[in-house]
Amino acid sequence: MSQHEYQPPRVWTWEQPEDGGTWSSINRPVSGATHETTLPQGKHPLQLYSLGTPNGQKVTIMLEELLEKGVKEAEYDAHLIRIGEGDQFSSGFVSVNPNSKIPAMLDCSTTPPTRLFESGSILFYLAEKFSHFLPTSQPARAETMNWLFWLQGSAPFVGGGFGHFYAYAPVKIEYAINRYAMETKRLLDVLDRQLANHEWVAGDEYSIADMAIWPWFGGLVLNRSYDAAEFLDAASYKNVVRWAKAVDARPAVKRGRIVNRTSGPLSEQLHERHDASDFDTLTEDKRHG
Repeated sequence: MSQHEYQPPRVWTWEQPEDGGTWSSINRPVSGATHETTLPQGKHPLQLYSLGTPNGQKVTIMLEELLEKGVKEAEYDAHLIRIGEGDQFSSGFVSVNPNSKIPAMLDCSTTPPTRLFESGSILFYLAEKFSHFLPTSQPARAETMNWLFWLQGSAPFVGGGFGHFYAYAPVKIEYAINRYAMETKRLLDVLDRQLANHEWVAGDEYSIADMAIWPWFGGLVLNRSYDAAEFLDAASYKNVVRWAKAVDARPAVKRGRIVNRTSGPLSEQLHERHDASDFDTLTEDKRHG
């Protein structure tokens, strides 16, 4: 039966696919832990459990930006969660994030520790806690939140939609690729028009909106996501490209984007981060050099 002949049953039931593409071996239609494992604990107040995907990069970039500003209380331990091996379904991880998605964080400076999940929520929490990267007055504050939530609603179209069907699905489905390429390009156009009149996404100040949006849309136009820049004609979004390069040049972003990363050049992989000196000594090129 071809994809065009498929007729959904009256009641859907799940069967483990023989060839479901990337992630098919770990995905399932129920929540909760699959195994008992205690999460590691480091020495810093903030304990991050993550992977260097676009969603994970948002938080490590924010933490590094705070440290760049001299906020010592933002020191953190970044523990690697290998989602391809199902680490996110451990009992320890599920206790922090019942949705079993990275990133997840514990703020151990509170009693009891405050659990944090969903990347947008973590960015907002850190901005509020340390009083940086989120305007305190209106309408600038509302505009920043507008764009933060724009990203939270848009990213699934880019990752779960376009990225999945263009790069990860076991078969190339023209309808699905066209559908999500169209939506991804529309979103790029929205961002490009906004950046035509503003230095940063939400206005004149660099903010958590930039940190949230850059790993996804900056990754596309800099050809770091899905090898799809040419396919999407990313160079035509000149304002997005200008902004993406400006964010990419920030020292804190250079550090944050490689934390918990397990792919790409070895010099851009710092599997775990427990001290600022780790960037100089523990990237994979130095560990195996």
